[in-house]
Amino acid sequence: MGVWVLRVRRPHLARPFKTPLVPLVPILGALISFMMMASLPLATWIRLLVWLVTGLVIYFTYSRHHSRVRARASAATAAKP
Repeated sequence: MGVWVLRVRRPHLARPFKTPLVPLVPILGALISFMMMASLPLATWIRLLVWLVTGLVIYFTYSRHHSRVRARASAATAAKP
């Protein structure tokens, strides 16, 4: 779908590769992907959500303590009189 959106929004952008039958191929690809996802069992979706939430918690916890932007901002406010 991204290929199709890019071709519509930025038609003059250089294309290093060609996709045949746009927009048919992106639409069919998205529909087939959604159909395959819909056929997955509930246990798979639960595992996905558990790992997704776990990953997001780790990511935001780590980034909160190791953010370069936050370190620069606190250094800038500490330097002001």
